Amino acid sequence: MDFISDEATLSVLSKLEETQKDYWNIPRNTGILLNTFIRMMNAKNALEIGTSNGYSGIWLAKGLKETGGKLTTIEFYEKRQSIAIENFKICGVDDIVKPIQGSACDILEALDSGEKFDFVFIDANKREYVKYFELIKPHLLPKAMIVADNIISHAEKVQTFIDAVDSDNDFQYTILEVQGGILTAYKG
Repeated sequence: MDFISDEATLSVLSKLEETQKDYWNIPRNTGILLNTFIRMMNAKNALEIGTSNGYSGIWLAKGLKETGGKLTTIEFYEKRQSIAIENFKICGVDDIVKPIQGSACDILEALDSGEKFDFVFIDANKREYVKYFELIKPHLLPKAMIVADNIISHAEKVQTFIDAVDSDNDFQYTILEVQGGILTAYKG
């Protein structure tokens, strides 16, 4: 059961799954996992780094609709962000999604010190994962969760990120062997 039952959203998700490889989308089982994490944690303020066409953001936002939360999502490419914004509207989550277009590192560096997140999903430039981690740490609430995609499929590119999480005593983490692999890190 994936907890999404409205026809408009199911239709959008199915269409986006047909273009998964073109837009580097997560597989459905990872989307269900993200939605489950959001709901289990009762997350209220989530950040997504790497919007693409909105597929993972829809899964996140649908969970956040249930928790009364909101999603900030960052995408480098304007065309992809435009597609995502339209998909968010169709799925009825545009009212809780704040899309930001530009370089994730630049945007994260410019975040207001008061901006805090309890859930972060990373699925963007793999070599920058370690930079994202360093930049978001000051913005994480206690008991926040970070989920990063492509940890196994892009192991060499994300190794510095894995090492940084591993050496940070504030985090407990594991790597789940789903398609592409994901790292889940919990801030104690």
